[in-house]
Amino acid sequence: MEVLSVSQVNHYIKSLMDRDTLLSDITVTGEISNFKRHSSGHYYFSVKDAGAAISAAMFKWANRSLRFMPENGMRVLVKGRISVYEPSGQYQIIVSAMEPDGVGALYEQYEKMRRELEQKGYFDPSRKKPLPPFPRRIGVITSPTGAAVRDIVTVLGRRFPLAKVELYPSSVQGEAAPAELAAAVEAVNREGLCDVIILGRGGGSIEDLWAFNSREVVRAVIRSRLPIISAVGHETDFTLCDFVADMRAPTPSAAAELAVPDSAGVRNYLRHFEAKSYAALTRKIQLNEARLAAVKNLPAMRHPMVFTENKARQLDELVTRMNTAMNQTISDCDTRLRETASRLAALNPLAVLGRGYAVAYRQNVPVRSVTEMGEGDVISLRLADGTADCTVNRITREGVKENGKCSQEL
Repeated sequence: MEVLSVSQVNHYIKSLMDRDTLLSDITVTGEISNFKRHSSGHYYFSVKDAGAAISAAMFKWANRSLRFMPENGMRVLVKGRISVYEPSGQYQIIVSAMEPDGVGALYEQYEKMRRELEQKGYFDPSRKKPLPPFPRRIGVITSPTGAAVRDIVTVLGRRFPLAKVELYPSSVQGEAAPAELAAAVEAVNREGLCDVIILGRGGGSIEDLWAFNSREVVRAVIRSRLPIISAVGHETDFTLCDFVADMRAPTPSAAAELAVPDSAGVRNYLRHFEAKSYAALTRKIQLNEARLAAVKNLPAMRHPMVFTENKARQLDELVTRMNTAMNQTISDCDTRLRETASRLAALNPLAVLGRGYAVAYRQNVPVRSVTEMGEGDVISLRLADGTADCTVNRITREGVKENGKCSQEL
């Protein structure tokens, strides 16, 4: 007979459970008891019903995705795997996901609507309307008896008492809530008395907040021409109104702080602006005074006739210089003209003829060589004072050596 140690037994049982496909992915419903939140961030508790209980552990990397804080007595659905904690031999469920029991269908409906609105672009930041910097009236849509309205009024009165609060009472949960909330949003827009709307209530379960996920309220928020701050629930609670509103606040008090400026901060800003403006204006006046004093000390301002006389003297000097330059220019042009005329006259062929030379033409073409004419040709001689028609009787070529002769008769 084989003898096993306690550790071996627990290890063997754990290996059996870890290999079991049914126990590796199981969903259990029950009530939370003995809930403990360890300093490490892990959750340890039991899930029980009327007849039994099972230990459970939900490690921090799994519980970070929870949208609610587990509490003793809360009915939940837990999903995970069954395993054994070997040191104590205790089996437990290692929880990977958890949600309140009975609201799983609501979560599915919520996610479906959220995806639909996101696909239509209603979450796009570009369609968000800006909040007015200094609202005169603030419309508050909430329950008149809840803590939310008291928190909002208190914060508004403290931060910006100049703004007036218009309360539009409405139920915030229950069957009548969606229609009343939508009607209140439409009423604020229709009356046109307010600059911004705060739509809010305190926290609660998903059933308590469901009115703010209804199509009626979401549609009214989307159609609002006034900017809306959604302040539904606590910091960890999100509704569809939060996504389609122009701004989301984690709490009603935070919504009031977003809706109005801090009057103390505004006063400090105005004082700072007043001081800067006074300093800038003082510097401007001083600069202009210095410029005026400098202008007053100019010679032209102290003795205006001296300035006029100086300018008149400068004008006379300019006229004299202009006349001198113009006369010099005319003289230079006359000299250049005479020189050009003299050179043209020297090149004039008629002047050459005047010294006793003549130009011979044959058929109105100047004759440059004896080879261009023959005996008996009629030529014209152009002289300085006229022309004469002549007949060629004999042609003698000069400067051509032929058979030892320097000239030859043609």
